[in-house]
Amino acid sequence: MIETPMGQYMAQNPGLKYIFFGGKGGVGKTVMAGAASIWEAQQGKKTLLASTNPVHSLSSLIGQDVFGKPTPVEGIPNLTAYEIDTKETIEKSKKEIREKIAWFLKFADIKTKADEFVESATMNPAFEESAMFENMIDLMFQDEYEAYIFDTAPTANARRLLGMSSVYSMWVNKMVQSREEATSLKDLLSYSKKKKEQDPLMDYLLNLRERMSHAKDLLTDDKLTSFFFITLPEALPIAVITRFIGWFSEFNIPVGGVVVNMLIDKSSVKDDSPDFVKNRVAMQEEHMETIWKEFDGQVRSIVPLFETEVRGTKMLKRTAEILFS
Repeated sequence: MIETPMGQYMAQNPGLKYIFFGGKGGVGKTVMAGAASIWEAQQGKKTLLASTNPVHSLSSLIGQDVFGKPTPVEGIPNLTAYEIDTKETIEKSKKEIREKIAWFLKFADIKTKADEFVESATMNPAFEESAMFENMIDLMFQDEYEAYIFDTAPTANARRLLGMSSVYSMWVNKMVQSREEATSLKDLLSYSKKKKEQDPLMDYLLNLRERMSHAKDLLTDDKLTSFFFITLPEALPIAVITRFIGWFSEFNIPVGGVVVNMLIDKSSVKDDSPDFVKNRVAMQEEHMETIWKEFDGQVRSIVPLFETEVRGTKMLKRTAEILFS
C-alpha cells in the first residue's frame, strides 16, 4: 500500500522547483521525466524538461526535435524541452579552460602554451559529466522557469553529476587556501613596497566557490529539490537504487521517493496466457515484496506495463495521470 502517493507528495511540497529522475539505464527515466513535466505544465507552471543524459532519447519520446536549444513542446502549453548538446557543451568547456589556462600562464609569466595542458585536463573521464553539470546549474541559475524537470544520466553518472557541487566546493576551498598561503609567502619574501597587484587567479577561485556554494544550496534544499528513483520490479534495478539512495543521503540531496515502472497487471493474465507471462508475473510479485520492504514509505507510484510503447504527448499524458494519481 502506497503511504504517500506522488500527487499527495507534490501537494505537501508545493515549493518544489527542481525535480530529478534517475535510476539504472533502461528503467524509464525519460518517460517519467516527460510525464512529470507535462503534469507540472498542466498545473499552470512554466516548465522546462531538460535531458542531462549524454545518450539522449527526449526528441524520440516527444516526437519533436528538441536537441541543442530549449524548444516549446507542441500541443502542451507552458512546456519547453531541451536536449543538451553534449558535444557543444564539451567544446565550450574546452574553450573556457584554454582561455583560463592561457590567462593564468601569462599572469604567472610561464612560457608554455595552454594547449599542452588542455588535452590532459579534458581527457579525464569525468570531464563530460563536469561539463554537463555546469550546463545544468547554468539553467538553474538563469531562473527562467517555475519548474525544472531533469532526465538524468544512469544513476552511476547522476550521483557524480549531482555530487560535484560538494566535490567542487571542497576542491575550491583547498585551492583558495593554497593560493592565500602562496600570496602571503610571496609578500613576506618581497622587499618591494609597491601596491599589491590584483590576483586574477584568486578572483576566479572566489567566484567559482560562490557559484558552487549556490549550486549546493539549491541541490540540498528539500523545499526546492527532490530526486526520484525509477525501478523495475527486477533484482538489478532494485539493488542499484538501494545503494544510491544511501549515497544521495550522504550528500544531503533530498530523495523524494521511488517509482515502480512496468508492473504487469495480474488481472490481464488468463489461464491460457503463455508460461513466459505467468512466470514474469510471479517474478514481479516476488520483487514487489522486496520493494515494499526496502523502500518502506518511499514508494510514490506504480506505473503499469502498457499495451503499447510510451511515445508522444498523448501517451505521456496517460502516464502522468497514473504517475500522479
